[in-house]
This record gives sequence, C-alpha cells and structure tokens, in this order.
Amino acid sequence: MKVLITGATGFLGSAVLRLLIDEGYDVRVLVRKNADMRNIEEYDVKIIKGDLQNTESLKSAVYSCEQVFHVAADYRLWVPDPENMYKTNIDGTRNLILAATDAGVEKIVYTSSVATIGTNNDGTPADEMTPSSLENMIGVYKRSKFLAEQAVKDLVNEKSCPVTIVNPAAPVGPCDIKPTPTGKIILDTIRNRMPAYVKTGLNIVHVDDVAQGHLLAMEKGEIGERYILGGDNMTLESIISYICNSENIKPPKIRLPHNLILPVAWIMECISKITGNEPLATIDGVRMSKKIMYFSSKKAKTKLGYHSRPATEGLKDAIEWFNKEKYE
Repeated sequence: MKVLITGATGFLGSAVLRLLIDEGYDVRVLVRKNADMRNIEEYDVKIIKGDLQNTESLKSAVYSCEQVFHVAADYRLWVPDPENMYKTNIDGTRNLILAATDAGVEKIVYTSSVATIGTNNDGTPADEMTPSSLENMIGVYKRSKFLAEQAVKDLVNEKSCPVTIVNPAAPVGPCDIKPTPTGKIILDTIRNRMPAYVKTGLNIVHVDDVAQGHLLAMEKGEIGERYILGGDNMTLESIISYICNSENIKPPKIRLPHNLILPVAWIMECISKITGNEPLATIDGVRMSKKIMYFSSKKAKTKLGYHSRPATEGLKDAIEWFNKEKYE
C-alpha cells in the first residue's frame, strides 16, 4: 500500500510515520524546504520536496498513492503573521485534498483538532456533536482549523472527496521536537519554569495512540465523519503535580486568576512583536484556559475500535524524551 504523509517531520506526523513503517506500508512524505528532518532521517522513505501552497508539488506527491494522511498544520498559539497560518491550514488543506482526489486516491484522513469542537460550560466531556461556531473560536489557530474543517466538509459534499476527519486532543510523548504548546508545559515544569498555574483542564493522550487512531480511521472511518482521538481528562494542576512527582521537584502552590495574567500576556505579546520571539504567555492562551477542555472518545472507541493507554504514560514518555535529548 503506497501512502503519502504530510507533516511527517513534526510531532504527530512522525508518530503516524513510525506506525505505518512498522505495518509495512510504502511511505512517501511531503517535506518543506529547510524543514527539521530529525524525526524522519533514520527511516527509508521517499521524500518529496514541496509545499501545501504549491499545487504542482502536491500533484507529484500524491501521484500513484492509494491513501493520504494529511497531518501537517501550522500549530502555534501566537503568530506575528496570521495570514500565513490561514493559507497553510485552510488553503493548503483544500489544495492537497483536491490534488489527491484528482489523482484517484482511494481515501484521505485529515487531521483536524478538538479545537474545532465546542466545550460544555459545566465541564462535562464534549463530543463530536457538541455545537461550535467560528465566533467561539479563540485565536488564529483555532479559527484556521475550524475553517479548514468546514472546507473539508464542503469538498466531501460538493466534490465527493473521500475524506475522513480525526480530531486529536492534546498529544504528548516522544519526538516533540518543536515542542508543541502542551509539550512546552511539560518542559517548563521539569525545568522549574512553572511557578504558578491556572484553573483549567485538558484531554491528554499518548501520541502513539493518536497515530493508531489515524490508521483505524483510514481502515474503518466513514467518509465525511469525524472522530475524537483523546485520552484522559485531567486538570492542569494534576498534570503538573504528576510531572513534579516524577522528577522529585516541588509543584507550584500558587493558582493565579485568569484575569490577573491577561495584562501580563498583553505586555509579553507587545514585546514579541518587536523581537519576533514567541511570548511566554499569550492573550489567546489565557482566554482558552478559561474553558475546561474535556472530551469523549466514545464514538472512536465504538466505531473504530480505538483505545488509549493511561495519559500518565504519555507524560512519562515525554519527560524521558526531553531529558534524554537534553532540552532546556
């Protein structure tokens, strides 16, 4: 089976790559110029140099492929140039799916995010049917993924593109080279850069379980349907406490009110606009943390046979990897 993966150099994409290689797939990867190749350099895969905004490179990438995993995305909570994120996440997704459909690809799994799904005010887990709207999407990343998912649904309905959608929660584990925003929480905690925390909750899942969910979605997922790929719902306090206990460091005892952090985040963003460096705290990040982001993977478990290990195993693997790679 010949498959294409986008985003294979990244955190989640590399987990999908490892799984497909273990399963004996013939894998090719679409890689941007000057991409960090550490996550794929040891694997014997065909590398196609290209870009989601370059339609000619996409035609070359999907040629003769039977399946496509579109995992690539611009995943940042703060960007100096929002327009480029929109082009990558929305236009790039549309470009790839159209190229794959025109090339006769049998099926495409598109990696969306639980960011596109609404949350429940009472803190109970949301599911695929929980309503959401563009107006409720906080920040450029969430808005871009919401609009990208809408574009995918339109392509399925209007052009019969063979796409199944997966919505990963917050993956953690090895090979988070960037690191992702969730990985940065882990790294900052083990390096004693987490003096306080806010009241919020996340759905934490091992990255390898999310990768397995992608393969299950390819095998069993229905066209046009979406499936949440999550793990355990945990408070931020419990996540940090687990990490601190694992590393024998004292957990922070101060819980800060969200509104107290907002002006600090505003100042940090103003500085970042001058320096170009990502701020330690962002306005959108603080606003997002006001919501309890708990989700249910019941549909994926029932329809796909998906399952996830305890989230603490993902946290443990992430801690070990950051330490082994000597991240600071």
